Amino acid sequence: MTRIDQMRPLFDEEHAIYRDAVRRFLADEVPKGLESWYAAGKVSADFLRRCGDSGLLCPQVPEAYGGPGGDFRMNVVVAEEVAYSGLSQATYSVHSDIVAGYLLAYGTEAQKSTWLPRMVSGEAIGAICMTEPNAGSDLKALRTRAEKIGDDYRLNGSKIFITNGQNAGLFIVAAKTDPRAGAKGISLFLVEGDRAGVRRGRNLDKIGMKDQDTSEIFFEDVVVPRENLLGAENQGFIAMMRELPQERLSLAVAAVASAERAFELALDYARERRAFDQSILDFQHTRFALADVKTELTVARYFIDECIRRHVAGQLTAEQGAMAKLWTTELQGRVVDRCLQTFGGYGYMTEYPISQFYTAARVQRIYGGTSEIMREIIGRGLHAN
Repeated sequence: MTRIDQMRPLFDEEHAIYRDAVRRFLADEVPKGLESWYAAGKVSADFLRRCGDSGLLCPQVPEAYGGPGGDFRMNVVVAEEVAYSGLSQATYSVHSDIVAGYLLAYGTEAQKSTWLPRMVSGEAIGAICMTEPNAGSDLKALRTRAEKIGDDYRLNGSKIFITNGQNAGLFIVAAKTDPRAGAKGISLFLVEGDRAGVRRGRNLDKIGMKDQDTSEIFFEDVVVPRENLLGAENQGFIAMMRELPQERLSLAVAAVASAERAFELALDYARERRAFDQSILDFQHTRFALADVKTELTVARYFIDECIRRHVAGQLTAEQGAMAKLWTTELQGRVVDRCLQTFGGYGYMTEYPISQFYTAARVQRIYGGTSEIMREIIGRGLHAN
């Protein structure tokens, strides 16, 4: 079987060697653990440590902090291979792309020296706490408060839909430090998972992504020392806006890789499944449907590779990040739905991997900013054109 993502000029020989290692690791590990991780509602801490030992976590972290010192294209390799394997890519992108990204961009030397080596090894898994029961895409509506008490802060509030919430040893928490200032009064804090007053709620039961823990997190009179402030006070909203394009690009990368895998599963099945004395791929309708899918995926691959190139060069804008997420996640939904149809009734059975790709695809149009929010971001730019 030929992988769609081969022979791409975006990557060089070093990335090809790295991809081969990541692919072999996942091919060996995922089949052994996936069923138990689905049952547990999260991947095991031991598996995440093995991911760290094999270089899958935070590959962009410099050698000074225990990482391999790659660029974002290394993160892309992991995102694609994880998504292709059937694992929930958000577990790894939140840890490596988002939490490590914030630390690299805004952390003090002490913060980076403390946390990045542990994140590279898998000893400390990262999570970011933005979303609240009444504040999703509208981050200005946050109710979590961080009040000054001397040189420290007292943190109170709750978060929901937190990826890695059960496994996390480190949370980045967005909280209001100046409630009167709206978005200009939000700060970010590093909060250890075992700090007094941090309470993990239930592991939420989702329709898909069963191997990824998604949780409620509660902060009850959590005393956070000033040195845990990430970046400048009241500058958290600006930091979040700067980091969101990379987050959305990561989701787009996973969307294309997952859709490619769904296509390959459907193509293999269409070649093997027989009806009326011929393979179902011999029916013109099936061939035309899969030809449309392959064409759309090829166009998406060129588009997303150009977005990655721009991001590595520091040129990806918020509008472009929104377009990448909007187009690819909507495409993923259409493609996976069409691929499942190829399987007929078997596609609805959980024993067939296509069903897992189908249920996992639905949230892609919701988290990281809904498709409606992406359209709003893109639409605002129309006034300047």
